[in-house]
Amino acid sequence: MSDRLSVLKTYKLYVGGKFPRSESGRVYEVTDAKGRWLANAPLASRKDARDAVVAARKAFGGWSGATAYNRGQILYRVAEMLEGRREQFVAEVADAEGLSKAKAAAQVDAAIDRWVWYAGWSDKVAQIAGSSNPVAGPYFNLSAPEPTGVVAVVAPQESSFLGLVSVLAPVIVTGNTAVVVAAERAPLPALSLAEVLATSDLPGGVVNLLSGRTTELAAPLAAHQDVNALDLTGADAESAKELETAAADNLKRVHRPQAVDWTADPGTDRLLAFLETKTVWHPMGV
Repeated sequence: MSDRLSVLKTYKLYVGGKFPRSESGRVYEVTDAKGRWLANAPLASRKDARDAVVAARKAFGGWSGATAYNRGQILYRVAEMLEGRREQFVAEVADAEGLSKAKAAAQVDAAIDRWVWYAGWSDKVAQIAGSSNPVAGPYFNLSAPEPTGVVAVVAPQESSFLGLVSVLAPVIVTGNTAVVVAAERAPLPALSLAEVLATSDLPGGVVNLLSGRTTELAAPLAAHQDVNALDLTGADAESAKELETAAADNLKRVHRPQAVDWTADPGTDRLLAFLETKTVWHPMGV
């Protein structure tokens, strides 16, 4: 038997590029699919959610102003870093979702591939979402997509890693910043993803990850006046209706929950869900 003392991992929130504990000091027990204890995760508070929004707003100008090519490079770097920590994520996803090692590996590989897929869209989405519009008169009329702003994301509950990546990557590749509420019962893959994001050239505040009670965190985010959009993928039908009502107060864009096969081709719907269209009229020279 080894006489070494086990070094248990301390999971923390990810806010503004840093790893704080919850300001409340609270934690909650995370167990595997068989009810065995895995770790204590930080139980984020409303104050943590507000701090995350402040960090996301502060990062928005720099991230949205970066070139699409640069954003694509950074998303590809995330995939590179995940590839190097693949075995860790396979183990965490297997424990979180009660999967065999082979099935968990397939989920992790698909998540890594999804970062690469969205990275490739970074400098192409404007070509499918923008246009040159025919008008009657001596004008150029051009429409171009722009990021919505700060997006609050309620991550999928049943797919703690592949589902999380599938909702997060399209939000940030188009220039938005994100505040993510991780899956309540299985937050550990998300909190480990934060460690990858922190070492992948992603500016602090572009992604902020919170763990805790979904309903406790989603409500203040839905009502927050500095949140521009809301992805309710991980909310149940009853709470989604209440959150959408709260979001209407400042006319947030809302993506309603629906059944999703996370292993299927994601298409472009999520890329376009949190974009605004700016149209410019310009006089045509004689």
